[in-house]
Amino acid sequence: MITTTTHTIEGSTIKTYLGVVSSEAIIGANIFKDLFAGIRDIVGGRSGSYEQVLQEGKETAMRELVMRAQSLGANAIVGIDLDFETVGSGNMLMVVATGTAVII
Repeated sequence: MITTTTHTIEGSTIKTYLGVVSSEAIIGANIFKDLFAGIRDIVGGRSGSYEQVLQEGKETAMRELVMRAQSLGANAIVGIDLDFETVGSGNMLMVVATGTAVII
């Protein structure tokens, strides 16, 4: 499965557009991650625990996006967009992935 943020795939011709596909992943950040991130706010530096949560959310959303496109018979997804939002009281991260399922 080819996945890309661009609307075309260089060297390939899109034969059929199968429609928009989307997926969502909601990942919780626990109190320990919040505590360590707060310490990082004070002393500076990167928050590895939050970066890990972001990466996990992105990978989950992309994996589900690919599965939904494959269920339509697609062999590629173009125009992928990833959106990141906090939900609830700010301790949950939502990742939404959207794109267009196509056959190349």
